[in-house]
Amino acid sequence: MMKTLCLLVALFSFASFATEPVLQAELEVFRPFLDSHWEGDLTEPGKDKKMIDRSIWSRALNGKAIKTVHSINDGEYGGETMIFWDQKQQKIAYYYFTTAGFYTHGTMTYNPETQSIEALENVENNAQGITQVRSHSVLDQSGKLEVSSEYLQNGKWLKGHSALYKRVPHTEVKFQ
Repeated sequence: MMKTLCLLVALFSFASFATEPVLQAELEVFRPFLDSHWEGDLTEPGKDKKMIDRSIWSRALNGKAIKTVHSINDGEYGGETMIFWDQKQQKIAYYYFTTAGFYTHGTMTYNPETQSIEALENVENNAQGITQVRSHSVLDQSGKLEVSSEYLQNGKWLKGHSALYKRVPHTEVKFQ
C-alpha cells in the first residue's frame, strides 16, 4: 500500500513539472497568443452598429500549425485560419476560410525589433473585388494586440479595418 501511495505521489509530482507543448520553432512567435481568447471592437467611426470580433487561438497538428477561429457579432461573419511554416518558401504561411465564401492565402514576417507581424495575402472569390490584403499587428507590453489593414480593391489600396484586441477570460466563438 505504501509503495502504491509513493508511486502515485511521484507520478503527480512529475506531471506538475510538465513542459509546454511542442511548437514548431518557426511558430514560437505565436506562443503568447495560444490558448487564449481575444475580443476587439471593429466598429467603424461614425457607425452606430457595433462590430465585436471574438477569437480563440490554439496549437494544432501536433504543434506544426496554429489554428484561429473568429466571429463578428456572434456569427454574422467569421472564419478559420491555419498558420504553418512553409518549408519551400521559408516563411510563415497561412490559409483563411470565411463564412462569406471567399478565402485567402498569404505569408507573414515577424520583426523582432518592433515585435510586429506584417502579412500579405491574396484573396480568392471576393464579391467586392478585393484581391489582396496587407496587415500590420503588434502585441504590446500590456498584452493588447493592435491590428490594422489595407485592401487592394479594384486596383487601389484602401484603408481597411483596425482594432485593439484584448485578452478576455473566456469567449465563445459563434457561427450562425
